[in-house]
Amino acid sequence: MTGAAAVTSEEITRRVDTSTITPQATITQAIARLDKAGTGALLLCGEDRKLQGLLTDGDVRRAILNGTSLNVPCSSIASQKPLQAAPAISQKEALHLMNSHDVNHLPLVDGDGRITGFVLRKDLVTEKQLELSAVIMAGGYGTRLRPLTEHVPKPMLPLGDRPLLELTIEQLRKAGIRRVNVTTHYLADHIVDHFGNGQSFGVDLNFFTEDHPLGTAGGLKLIDKTDEPMLVLNGDILTDVSYKDFLTYHRSHRADVTVAVRRYEMQVPYGVVECDGPSVRGLKEKPDVSFLVNAGMYLIEPVVFGYIPDGKRFDMPDLIQRLLDEGRSVVSYPILEYWLDIGKLSDYQRAQEDVKNGRLQ
Repeated sequence: MTGAAAVTSEEITRRVDTSTITPQATITQAIARLDKAGTGALLLCGEDRKLQGLLTDGDVRRAILNGTSLNVPCSSIASQKPLQAAPAISQKEALHLMNSHDVNHLPLVDGDGRITGFVLRKDLVTEKQLELSAVIMAGGYGTRLRPLTEHVPKPMLPLGDRPLLELTIEQLRKAGIRRVNVTTHYLADHIVDHFGNGQSFGVDLNFFTEDHPLGTAGGLKLIDKTDEPMLVLNGDILTDVSYKDFLTYHRSHRADVTVAVRRYEMQVPYGVVECDGPSVRGLKEKPDVSFLVNAGMYLIEPVVFGYIPDGKRFDMPDLIQRLLDEGRSVVSYPILEYWLDIGKLSDYQRAQEDVKNGRLQ
């Protein structure tokens, strides 16, 4: 590729190795590879390196929401004839081609159909600051993490050489989010004293202390309102989700609230009997079941604040149900990237290991 300023041609070529998967690999395997590659898409190739398809994170999210089994081949949900270009394409030509077809990924393929490079839109354009502010809900008591939280608020528990909240703020800053609000209650001074106005952490930081616990939504009433969407995060979440993609999805669905969800699987430890009244219709021995669970991350529009009561405890499930009762638009966004809810001691131990091993991007 000629004229690539953001990344070198060598990087575009080397990316192929981390972004390639066989068409026969399962969707589950593709999710793991997507998370590791960080490209938002995978190239489907056989041993001959010939391009057979392109799987995007959007393809996977749609499959999850449609209830597709994650054990089927990833080729079943991928684009079989993706947009592609010759290796000699220039930066200007590549960007024009991607804009014309409204895509973010462009495989480079030689005359024999073999993949030689993989261009991303972010290689060609400068990322802008997101038109988005954030709220981190950091007022909880962290009772399930005691005794660690007896004298330290949960968001300030150390991960490596920094507290969890500092890692969260860094992720927001890297995403282009500069206006960050934090709601506090339990041991609030520990948080305020550490971060100050946020200048040394590269953000504009404001704190809002709850005199009494207001729940996971009630504290939003304390925040200064804006005309743009607001990202709301639970303070005990560790993730490297793309907030830019989250916002794009939210806007494309014209939602009032977008709820981040995570697929959760478990095995029932007993044989499940399927009945129709007293008649037994079947029996499944220790079946696997899956659910979409709340990931503690939301995008909300300014109109939503009108549905939150003043000065009362009010949780996100209450808010979402009220919006649904009023016919407002609430959609879900499946998270494929790394995500961990640090709710109990075993989660905290895993988070420490993941940070130590460089699990976050």
